[in-house]
Amino acid sequence: MDISLSSAVVILLLVMDPVGNVPLFVSLLRNVPPERRLRIIVRECLIAYAVLLLFVFFGPAILRLLGLSDVSLNIAGGVILFIIALRLIFTHPRGIFGDAFHTGEPFIVPLAIPSIAGPTAIATVVLMVARAPERVWEWAGALTISAVATLLLLLFADRIAKLVGARGLAALERLMGLLLTAIAVEMLLKGIQSFVRQL
Repeated sequence: MDISLSSAVVILLLVMDPVGNVPLFVSLLRNVPPERRLRIIVRECLIAYAVLLLFVFFGPAILRLLGLSDVSLNIAGGVILFIIALRLIFTHPRGIFGDAFHTGEPFIVPLAIPSIAGPTAIATVVLMVARAPERVWEWAGALTISAVATLLLLLFADRIAKLVGARGLAALERLMGLLLTAIAVEMLLKGIQSFVRQL
C-alpha cells in the first residue's frame, strides 16, 4: 500500500492527535498567564517536531542497528496504533496522565513528549521512511505540515474547548480513534501478508 503525501499528513495528524490534546493543554496551562501560555505551546510543538524529524532522518539507521525488518515494524506499528485507537475511543475521565503533571509549568513532559511526539508518532514516521526511504524529504514535508496544523490547533486550544465543549471534543476524539483503528488494521494486514509471502 503506497502512501500519498496527503495520506501521510492525515495519518501523522491522527497519531499526533492535536484535537485529543486540546483538553490536556487547556488543563495543564490553566494557571499560566495567557502571554506565557502561547510561548509554551510554540516551544513544546517545536520540541516535538524536532524529535520526530530526528527519527525521519535517522529512523532507518536505528532499524538496521536493531536488526528489525519492515514486516515486524508493520505488525508492531499496527498493534501500537490499534492500542492508541482504543484509548482514543474508550477515554478515561482523568485522561492519559491523570493528575501527575498538574503542578508547575510543563516542560517537554508531558506536552511535547509523549502527548505529541509519543511512541505511536515515532513508530509511524520510522515506518514511513523504512517503507520508502527514497521519499524521505516527502515524509519530512508531511511531518512539517502536520506539525504546523497541530501548532495552529493548540494555539487556539482555549477557544476550541469553549466553542465545542467537553462533549464535542470527546466525540471528535472518538471519531479520530475510529479512523486510526482502520489504519491500524490495514498496517497489520499488510505486515501479515508480507510475512506469509516470505514463508
